[in-house]
Amino acid sequence: MLNNDILRSLRYTLKMNNNDIISTLALADVKVSAAQVVQYIKKEEDEGFARCPDLILSSFLNGLIYLRRGKDESQPPLKADRKITNNIILKKLRIAFELKTDDILAILTEQKFRVSMPEITAMMRAPEHKNYRECGDQFLRNFLKGLASRFNPSAAQ
Repeated sequence: MLNNDILRSLRYTLKMNNNDIISTLALADVKVSAAQVVQYIKKEEDEGFARCPDLILSSFLNGLIYLRRGKDESQPPLKADRKITNNIILKKLRIAFELKTDDILAILTEQKFRVSMPEITAMMRAPEHKNYRECGDQFLRNFLKGLASRFNPSAAQ
């Protein structure tokens, strides 16, 4: 799944405009121009499209955590991942939206996506753990769609 699709989906879910994206990135100490944001939210086939780098998406998700949960100055800042995976995206969204594993299961069930609780917990594990499971594009796509229907019913398609 393209980082641009994830950024676009979260933008609609949270009813954000381009300035909101810029300010969310600023919370994670990342500066981007309005022109860059416009390029990142365009569809792949549109003219002026630019791929959203992993570092930008990771920083946006960190900024989203700070925006929704507040920044704890006593803790070290969240690190931006240079290489982001679907599992990292899922974990960061879980933190930002304060979701438990049961909530993720409910969101996916609402989307008629069949998944078990052990599968979800396996995706939350460290990659070196023996029961680790990779989060697929279809899982993440359905999860984002479920988030949209839960947090912004008008944005869900």
